[in-house]
Amino acid sequence: MELWVRVFILVACLFPAVVECKVRHYQFNVVMKNTTRLCSSKSIVTVNGKFPGPTIYAREDDTVLIRVINRVKYNVSIHWHGVRQLRTGWADGPAYITQCPIQPGHSYVYNFTITGQRGTLLWHAHILWLRATLHGALVILPKLGVPYPFPKPDHEAVVVLAEWWKSDTEAVINEALKSGLAPNVSDAHTINGHPGPLSNCPSTGGFTLNVSPGKTYMLRLINAALNEELFFKIAGHKLTVVEVDATYVKPFKTDTVLIAPGQTTNVIVVADQGAGKYMLAASPFLDTQIVAVDNMTATATLHYSGTLASSPTTFTSTPARNATPVANNFVNSLRSLNSKKYPAKVPQKVDHSLFFTVGLGINPCPSCKAGNGSRAVASINNVTFVMPTIALLQAHVFNIKGVFTTDFPANPPFAFNYTGTPPANLATTTGTKVYKLPYNSTVQVVLQDTGIIAPENHPVHLHGFNFFAVGRGLGNFNPKTDPNNFNLIDPVERNTIGVPSGGWVAIRFLADNPGVWFMHCHLEVHTTWGLKMAFLVENGKGPNESILPPPQDLPKC
Repeated sequence: MELWVRVFILVACLFPAVVECKVRHYQFNVVMKNTTRLCSSKSIVTVNGKFPGPTIYAREDDTVLIRVINRVKYNVSIHWHGVRQLRTGWADGPAYITQCPIQPGHSYVYNFTITGQRGTLLWHAHILWLRATLHGALVILPKLGVPYPFPKPDHEAVVVLAEWWKSDTEAVINEALKSGLAPNVSDAHTINGHPGPLSNCPSTGGFTLNVSPGKTYMLRLINAALNEELFFKIAGHKLTVVEVDATYVKPFKTDTVLIAPGQTTNVIVVADQGAGKYMLAASPFLDTQIVAVDNMTATATLHYSGTLASSPTTFTSTPARNATPVANNFVNSLRSLNSKKYPAKVPQKVDHSLFFTVGLGINPCPSCKAGNGSRAVASINNVTFVMPTIALLQAHVFNIKGVFTTDFPANPPFAFNYTGTPPANLATTTGTKVYKLPYNSTVQVVLQDTGIIAPENHPVHLHGFNFFAVGRGLGNFNPKTDPNNFNLIDPVERNTIGVPSGGWVAIRFLADNPGVWFMHCHLEVHTTWGLKMAFLVENGKGPNESILPPPQDLPKC
């Protein structure tokens, strides 16, 4: 390459406003890091020694290359949560679904282009329970010269909500699997890695958001927790919601945001209060009584410039943990922007109408002494998913037989009163089954919660697609009457949706992305227990409708 060309490229990369660099390079070293929280220390899995991990910045249309080097004892894979991954399923990241994990001492380059997306997403480990500490933000800026569809904020900040265990999380889930019982809940919630000051550990510091009077701030909220939906509030300040899951919404004001694991929400906050310090709070939402919850509220501080550090903090009350009306009020306010520039392309007709029950069950487990010979499991349409030992996408592309079957049921195997009295037999079937979809077919999935063991809100995440949440309700879905009330004009577009406790939600999407795409509950305990399945979207006719060939460095199983 000519020297002047090289200099020009270097200058372009140093001054991106001059020439936009379309390729963003990142290196993720997965390493152990000794970390102290709640007055106790442990070694955690991190990227580059950071918790939360580094933020990835890119623009719409950029190509992102992230070299992940595994320097820990665990197998590792990373998922770029919410990235469409058009034809690049090899870069999606769920272990044993689209790739074999990166083994200790090995590396893999995730290579994908961000198409038609802008906003906040997240990245996290997608194997074992490593995402407890292996996670971070993924910020997609609009193309150069393209404004936000709302007044540009003066400043932006990433706010990652998560959970913290004093114990090693791998030990927590392994102990639970051995016993057949539910795992221990976390010891605290965190905001940008810190629980905030706690009475039993006063030395615990917190995150501080410094603001100047009259300025506007966009907070990019991310729930990276393993098992808990969270409410988020700022004392004395209203929040204007402008985007969820990297899709713009009709702006609305609220004082409380509900955000489930895997979801993101961008809010604008105006520093319009008197000088002082104001509390940020993240507290759990769970409207089921018999399921254990970490009741600790994580706190941080919004600090106006010129305020003394010794000034008192203005506190806020958090919603009750079972504040379903607060949760519903937030969810029901979400609508797609549906403007000329950002239309909501809701499928109006449906080629595949699927009805999936999601919930828990109980299977025999002779070795589970604590569980009296049985273990808690989870399922979709009564199928508890069994993870393969070869990645499904490899098995599909290389035509490896015996890894999975394509007979995932479109409906539950037997009908019962899903939100009423459970059936006498709580056992599930097991298998590695996928549901096959032709390229460009339109799909409607009604996700129905069941009351088996406990009705519960399940945040369900679909890889490889955004979908429209066209309807939701309590009780059992009625296929004759409920579709009459579907919103097919401006429903919210997401990648992760909460199935209401004792209710249902209906989603629609266009199967325009060939490959194998995981769908699972984003409560990690339920994923571990088997509340997961995969869609196999076949190649289309043209060259741009087929999955790209696998990269040379694809990890081996």
